[in-house]
Amino acid sequence: MAIGTYLAIYFIVWWTILFAILPWGVRTQAEENHVEPGTDPGAPARPMLVKKAIATTIVAAIITSGLFWIGTSGVVKLEDFPMPFKTDNQ
Repeated sequence: MAIGTYLAIYFIVWWTILFAILPWGVRTQAEENHVEPGTDPGAPARPMLVKKAIATTIVAAIITSGLFWIGTSGVVKLEDFPMPFKTDNQ
């Protein structure tokens, strides 16, 4: 596969992992007993977005490199997956 394909896969994996990591360690302003005026009490007190973006980047890179290895090593080929129909070439 081309490098653009793996960049697209990385992009999709990165966003998926980000949404999985966002709720980790979040404490609301109500739980911290410090609600800023004009904000929702359920808003995060300290969202720690930089740490979460770094963790997301590392995890997404590991997953994408694993997918790259699987795609280039020949361990799994497209022919290994069952297809719902047969083409004329088979």
